[in-house]
Amino acid sequence: MSEGTAELSFLPMQNADLDAVLEIEAVSHLHPWTKGNFSDSLAAGHWAYCIRPQVDQAIKGSYLDPAVLWAYCILFPAVDELHLLNITVSPNLRKLGLAFRMMTAIEGVAAQQKMPRIILEVRPSNIAAVTLYQKLGYEQIGIRKNYYPADLQSGSREDALVMAKSIKLEP
Repeated sequence: MSEGTAELSFLPMQNADLDAVLEIEAVSHLHPWTKGNFSDSLAAGHWAYCIRPQVDQAIKGSYLDPAVLWAYCILFPAVDELHLLNITVSPNLRKLGLAFRMMTAIEGVAAQQKMPRIILEVRPSNIAAVTLYQKLGYEQIGIRKNYYPADLQSGSREDALVMAKSIKLEP
């Protein structure tokens, strides 16, 4: 079984996970979240998950080892929407459909929790993410000017596309 087809296990993120999370975060983002950002999210009660392969598919010493962190996400539940704050897949496991499967699972959680909309921000320069969100049916609903730091030396900033998707709720 390949990493892309293994069953995903969404486990609540713990403080003990933060070193592994920060390793992926540091190599994945121009302006990575800090340990404090993640700790604050956990303390605030945001829904934070680590994604690993399921234990019954374990192959020690491989990417199917449940000790290996594949990805993570941070979600902020508001009254009538779920705000995706961070979703990151380990660089070694990109282009295997994990982000697509994670987003589908997140949409399922939103429906289950009766949240009719998911909202997120994304860098326009992050073509892979923008393409994924569009493929999943997210639509641009706005722009946040100068939202992301782009170059720390020059102080330049990049806008964020604000995207949203309505979630069908069961009656």
